[in-house]
Amino acid sequence: MIPRLELSRSQILCFRRTVCLLDKRLPAGADSLRRAAWAGLQDSVPRAALLSIHARVAETTSISWEHPSLVQLWGPRFNDYVVAAVDLAVFSLGRLPADAVRRARALDTAERLHAFLNGQRMPFGQAGRAMGVQPNSLRYAAATGRVLLRWEGARQPVVWTGPTPDVDPEQARLELARRHLHVFGPSTAASFAKWGGIRPAEASTAFEALAAALTAVRTPAGDAWILAEDEAAFRARPGPVAPARLLPSGDAFYLSWGADREILVPESRRRAELWTSRVWPGALLVSGEIVGVWRRSGAEVSIDVWRRLSARERAAVESEALSLPLPGLDGSIAVRISGPGSARAGYHRPSA
Repeated sequence: MIPRLELSRSQILCFRRTVCLLDKRLPAGADSLRRAAWAGLQDSVPRAALLSIHARVAETTSISWEHPSLVQLWGPRFNDYVVAAVDLAVFSLGRLPADAVRRARALDTAERLHAFLNGQRMPFGQAGRAMGVQPNSLRYAAATGRVLLRWEGARQPVVWTGPTPDVDPEQARLELARRHLHVFGPSTAASFAKWGGIRPAEASTAFEALAAALTAVRTPAGDAWILAEDEAAFRARPGPVAPARLLPSGDAFYLSWGADREILVPESRRRAELWTSRVWPGALLVSGEIVGVWRRSGAEVSIDVWRRLSARERAAVESEALSLPLPGLDGSIAVRISGPGSARAGYHRPSA
């Protein structure tokens, strides 16, 4: 039997906040953006990637998601992702199917789209219809690394094609698995398959190839694996914790399924409020714990807290909400907080 390292809930939360850069923001710059996007920045809810950057990188503005070091693509589970351009192969070829039939479909779709566009950029729905195919089928080409996109949120993504990254797909898959284990660890092959949108057998093969670099652990959610190089970080004493962060829908910190959600939010009633059957709300992080959910409509940010906040915690939450670099605002941000001990109130700041 493999001896397993025992990891507590507090150790796991501390590690994940640290690797997700949520305890202290990094200085602005391309290197920080790459670290913030180490597991990709999901952007299926318009500009969620921007708000994930804001939670991790100082001096984030409403156009930080357009930094030249970043690109957009259909990433894991065919969601819209923002990733570092140098990591394009990891999030595309890392998901290229291993079986011949599915791989051929991806490669053929990419080649036909490339030939049709012939250097143009076009909304993917228009391209699909002109090619005589279901537009959503063009997403299969994303796993080749040849398809990039730009999505403003209000209209369909505009797509274009380029050369195939010069990276071996199997090596890209292993790097994708390493990143999953680093950001979402402790984890399992099944969780990797779910997150990456790949076949369970492909995920298991990747974990087997990484076996020498893994450490078996036991967590409150069951047996799992971590990268051996991360063991010291799991054992490290906790450092200072950020007073508040507003994480957008799909943020990597709580992008999880199954028993892993119980580690982040132990109370089942609250889990149902965060991981809804439709679009997830954002998660409110206070002193290192998820203590509520939030949504926004235009310039209004509505926060529902699950416990009474101290005066200092409430001030930190309000300050964080007012600092959000929301794009396209003509007026001010209004923050409304409800929940235990919170009479509804509005707070405003002239927009930049």
